[in-house]
Amino acid sequence: MRVIFAGTPDFARVALQRLLDAGFTVPLVLTQPDRPAGRGMKLQASPVKQCAQAHGIPVAQPRSLRLDGKYPDEAAAARDALLAAQADVMVVAAYGLILPQWVLDLPRLGCLNIHASLLPRWRGAAPIHRAIEAGDVQTGVTIMQMDAGLDTGAMLLAERLPIAPADTTATLHDKLADLGGRLIVQALREHATLRPVPQPADGVTYAHKIEKHEAAIDWSQPAALIGQRIRSFDPFPGASTECGGETIKVWSYEIDSYSCLPDKRFGQILLVNDKGVTVACGEGALRLTTLQRAGGKRLAAADFLRGFALEPGMVLGNPSA
Repeated sequence: MRVIFAGTPDFARVALQRLLDAGFTVPLVLTQPDRPAGRGMKLQASPVKQCAQAHGIPVAQPRSLRLDGKYPDEAAAARDALLAAQADVMVVAAYGLILPQWVLDLPRLGCLNIHASLLPRWRGAAPIHRAIEAGDVQTGVTIMQMDAGLDTGAMLLAERLPIAPADTTATLHDKLADLGGRLIVQALREHATLRPVPQPADGVTYAHKIEKHEAAIDWSQPAALIGQRIRSFDPFPGASTECGGETIKVWSYEIDSYSCLPDKRFGQILLVNDKGVTVACGEGALRLTTLQRAGGKRLAAADFLRGFALEPGMVLGNPSA
């Protein structure tokens, strides 16, 4: 089976490597154009491109696949490359471009998507983040036959995965990437016997893209929800709060035992010690255990407090709220 692969980040790189390890022929890889990254903002190839180049696989990086769109020449060149690849199927994982109908129709077996949720829950761009933010106890990976909708295609394979209480987007990402790589290999090997199952109409939710403005902690929310958002936004954009005009990022926490906080303002520091910084929330309190100041490193609370004075009575966040 000849497999065109389309993907960009590390989640997709894992799947590409698993396909290669399983012996599938990959004549062409599609990935996003190189982007500026790092302190020097130098152009950097995507993890998928780096993997493809390491295996000597041709790479196409069109900015669009729409033949009638803004970059028709790039789309036409990509079409020529896709046709020349003579692939049986296209595997798509976190590619970042919408596939027009001509692409969906091109391979003999169509296009299969590796989606990091149990569809139809968390269709869209950020299923891992949103599952943790919502407090879901499980997620998984769905292998889907792509159609023109947003993650609406029929399901070929799905496998569940528990979300551990300490999971962040970073740790859950790695588990799901490994699961996705395993499932896509299984789906291709068993394709002749798999029956597409339409997604149910009930239970549809959308995982909207994570925006930087979501990082600011709203201390009027319950402690449990704030904690879920801290884990959801690790590593990007990192949950943050303000103190004395400086931004502090919060990377880990514990739910504190405070059950009643009369006359306490949301965001007020209740206790400071080597175990952490306990902050009043809309419901309960959080002990912040790993923090980071702008330009610094992630530090355990005891180390952070040696260079940044936090005291009981201080209020984090917007003091006028």
